[in-house]
Amino acid sequence: MRRILVRGGWALAALLAAIAMGLAVWEPLVARPANAPLPRAYDTRIVRDLYGVPHIFGTSDADIAYGIAYAHAEDDFATLQQVVAMTRGRFGAMVGADGAGVDFALHFTGARETVARDYDKQPADVRALLDGYAAGLNRYADQHPDEVALKNLFPVDGRDIATGFVLRSPFFFGLDAVLGALAKDGPLPRETAGAKPDVDSPPALAPGAPEPRASTENGSNAFAVAPKRSADGFTRLVSNSHQPWRGPVAWYELVVHSKAGWDFAGATFPGAPYPLLGHNKTLGWTNTVNRPDLIDLYKLTLDAAAKRYRYDGQWRDLEAKRVWLPVKLFGPFMLPVPRMIYRAVQGPVFINKSGAFAIRYGGADQLRMVEEYYRLNKARDFAQWQRALAIQGVPATNFIYADAVGNVAHIYNASFPNRRPGFDYKTVLAGDTSRNFMPGTVAWGAVPKNINPGSGFVINANNTPFHASGAGYELDPAAFSPLLGIETHTTNRGTRSVELLGADPSISAAELYAIKFDTTVSRRSWAAKWFAALGAVDPRGDARIAAAKALLARWDWNFDGRGRADALAAILLRVGNRWHYPAKDPADPGAELAKAVGYLTRYFGRIDPPLGHVLRLRQGDGVRRVDLPLDGGADVLRATANWDEDVDGRLAVKHGDSFIMFMAWDRAGRVRSRSIQPFGAATTRPQSKHYADQAALFAAHRLKPVWFDPAELAPHVESDYRP
Repeated sequence: MRRILVRGGWALAALLAAIAMGLAVWEPLVARPANAPLPRAYDTRIVRDLYGVPHIFGTSDADIAYGIAYAHAEDDFATLQQVVAMTRGRFGAMVGADGAGVDFALHFTGARETVARDYDKQPADVRALLDGYAAGLNRYADQHPDEVALKNLFPVDGRDIATGFVLRSPFFFGLDAVLGALAKDGPLPRETAGAKPDVDSPPALAPGAPEPRASTENGSNAFAVAPKRSADGFTRLVSNSHQPWRGPVAWYELVVHSKAGWDFAGATFPGAPYPLLGHNKTLGWTNTVNRPDLIDLYKLTLDAAAKRYRYDGQWRDLEAKRVWLPVKLFGPFMLPVPRMIYRAVQGPVFINKSGAFAIRYGGADQLRMVEEYYRLNKARDFAQWQRALAIQGVPATNFIYADAVGNVAHIYNASFPNRRPGFDYKTVLAGDTSRNFMPGTVAWGAVPKNINPGSGFVINANNTPFHASGAGYELDPAAFSPLLGIETHTTNRGTRSVELLGADPSISAAELYAIKFDTTVSRRSWAAKWFAALGAVDPRGDARIAAAKALLARWDWNFDGRGRADALAAILLRVGNRWHYPAKDPADPGAELAKAVGYLTRYFGRIDPPLGHVLRLRQGDGVRRVDLPLDGGADVLRATANWDEDVDGRLAVKHGDSFIMFMAWDRAGRVRSRSIQPFGAATTRPQSKHYADQAALFAAHRLKPVWFDPAELAPHVESDYRP
């Protein structure tokens, strides 16, 4: 018996060892790298300025893309690898269960299948650009094999780069929220704030109202001011996209110059072969997230075996495919998790306990956004730029535009799905009929555009496009079909922007700068109702709640860090923004006030610590550690929108004001710009001098020069090399 037990023990150990070996080796064995782009010599030169920002020079545009990839890899190869892993369905193998969710989305959207079908149909110059970028990543990976995180992740090709665009695009307008709700079998996100904007159109500030203070007011999103409204006749554009400060959608600054006529300064995301916003010599644009209703849900009727669905009186086969999601456990061990991917005539299908839901979303199953961004980069005037935007490949995002001849515009860009009258597309639709399903996209001419309004300015701060240019010059909601699902949601930032710009008939550079960094909550905004609810809380004999109410009653509605109530109000504004912005039910003001009081008391021993003592800009450890005070708030123009609660109770901001760029064309049409980032050019390289060298400037509301003109760059060069 003992001999049998020993043999059994050895057999079990061998089996467990075999299983462990399989878990350790299966994922890299089944993963196959792409075929590298055909070898060619790239004529690329990277010149880094004193802030480490790469200025990339090349003969062709493909040379530029090669240099963008290489320079970015030098500064943040870790994040670029994450993006590549996402495009390959291997993100779970890199980071675990959270990454597997992204891998599921890759299969669910059919991103790789879209690229496989359409890649060779792209114009030759677009494919050359994508392959050049892939070649730059491969070059860096070949030179630094010790930094490669997954076996067989490299080489990559242009198809991998294109897949990243198809995968990420729908998540900028809320597909992730819908998938998350379906996965939890919970309530779906609300698709509208109502039939009209949820606050009245903000008028200009009354005569005699306080002017913004140039040195203390903070915040922003996007502004364009025409010569007729500027004090000096310049055209001005402010880019202030609010993005995470780290990760796959964090901004990376760059400047490019090719002999093929591509000159551009701005910022890009990891995995993009060109800037996504900024300016060339004659025009510029910036983006803000918009949230039109671009997603329609259809509940399917399945047969007993859940293999067919009923459509127009007939049974159709439900397309089904099994995929395996790699999930990193620990060390080299990966768990293969099977998932089924389904598709019906309306789109991909998600099945939960409540049934089967087909999802139709704007801009699905197409690759046109890759060419569109490239053509926008190369446009020389407003007409060319509009023709590029009319490609309708970018499924959603506001574009705020300005140019050297004084045009300004707000384009509420969206790939609105064609919809039939008579159906409520804000609800779950019946999936058994074609009467409520109309393939295709609404024509470009129907997209809302506010071009050169009489006010001489346009703004957007993630708010309705019907509040963009001031009273008397706004788009009329009645001019647009309700089937488009144009958002009516407002933000304090949008309300405050129109107030401030509308109150100033002659906007100087300093005044626009002050408006960008404004820290005030408008008493006309949604937030006023939230603070009124907080002020009406019954303390029920709790002295701490009574003291907090008294403190808020004395608050000056400004997050400049000078008031004793700023920290308490900042925590509570973030809570309000978390229910207001996604149109959820309001939070309980009494419960939230008690939580905020408890938090401040626990970590700071008081309810009125200075805002800068609580809100921090933090990066790194040890001698490289940066720890600076911040001001602003979750929905003010100086945006500190989201943060992590550190072990010492400080709130380490991670999202909000990110890449900021001020652009101006003078009366002769010459452009100059200034910019700033929260950290620096090399955010994941602690050994680099540019790991956080912009942080002090960022915290102090200061900007640095861009040195767009190569002649201006020459005295400010830190390094000059060929990759």
